[in-house]
Amino acid sequence: MNVRPEWPPLEGMGRHPAIEALAVSGPDGEAIAAFLTEQPFPLAEPGMLTFAWRGEAEHVHLVRWIHGGAGRLPFERLGDTDLWLLRLPVKDGGRFEYKLGIERNGQEDLILDPRNPDRAEDPFGENSEARTLGYERPEWSLPRGAPAGWIEEISIESRAFGETRGVRVYLPAGHDPKARCPLVVIHDGDDFVSYADLPVVLDNLIDAGEIPPVIAALVQTRDRLGEYSGSRTHARFLVADLLPALSARWRVAEGPADRVLLGASLGAVASLSTAFRYPGVFGGLVLKSGSFILDERKLARRPQPVFHRIARLMRALGRAPDLPGTRAFISTGELEGLASENLALASFLRERGVDVLFKSAWDGHHWHNWRDQLRDGLRWVLRPGKDQTG
Repeated sequence: MNVRPEWPPLEGMGRHPAIEALAVSGPDGEAIAAFLTEQPFPLAEPGMLTFAWRGEAEHVHLVRWIHGGAGRLPFERLGDTDLWLLRLPVKDGGRFEYKLGIERNGQEDLILDPRNPDRAEDPFGENSEARTLGYERPEWSLPRGAPAGWIEEISIESRAFGETRGVRVYLPAGHDPKARCPLVVIHDGDDFVSYADLPVVLDNLIDAGEIPPVIAALVQTRDRLGEYSGSRTHARFLVADLLPALSARWRVAEGPADRVLLGASLGAVASLSTAFRYPGVFGGLVLKSGSFILDERKLARRPQPVFHRIARLMRALGRAPDLPGTRAFISTGELEGLASENLALASFLRERGVDVLFKSAWDGHHWHNWRDQLRDGLRWVLRPGKDQTG
């Protein structure tokens, strides 16, 4: 599987027919205004997206956060007009996030694409969202009238951290206090609520019978780099503090088959680390775009201390006992800097007795990518033995 496709050269790729017609007509200001009004941007066609920006500038770039950095692609001015165009080869059915870099007087401003209404938000702000031909936001991530669950907050006296921690907990619509429910512990849970529409997704999937009614503990931390990169203290907090507190208040699942750890990026590392440190407690793992380092030769390109800690963690997990009876869903974006590492992680876990489903999407390290993979991940770990292909 090619999880990091090379970009073909931009020159010689031709033009969108509407742009070709505009160029042939010898466009004036009125013709350009009409063209921009009549066309949806970016223009999508098989294997291509065409972006447009109008205005005076020295340079215009498309700035994308892919492959672990900010990729920059230059627009070209159409003749002597003030219309700038970029025709970009892409993979159908995917998406990525970007801004426009507008350079004037030697200074660049990063702006949202004014001709693209699609947006994606994360803890750092808002980006424009490029959708290639055939991509559609999953309908199960949109409000559709499903009975809504609710979120409560509890305080946990943590012996592991020596402090009181607040944890928000999602409860399914019509929750029966006498019914024992599967448990999903979600790292960066508040962010999944804010940027990945988590309550709507859970409401819809439960209402449709695609997953059973679940209780979801939304774990958040003030120190992601330290706590989520394999911390023993964090794992102890989940098992020795969080689980007893939840069990004292609600009837949560007692068996590992109905206990799931879910996380994205560093949250995926924290989930995997906990499963290995406390085998037999959690039998399901949903690992999205994990910040894993299995090939230590790649550390030269990632000098941050957190990646060295994770590399040591993965070396230690390679010597740990296997995890039979565990199901893991691993997903990645093909435009991510660690896409190949997540593919390698799938093999790593299979060799240790884990039942693994791996999926990739033509996307980046983004919350909407993680949202779009939620159904497949939750179905895989919560409905063992059921058809997971639909």
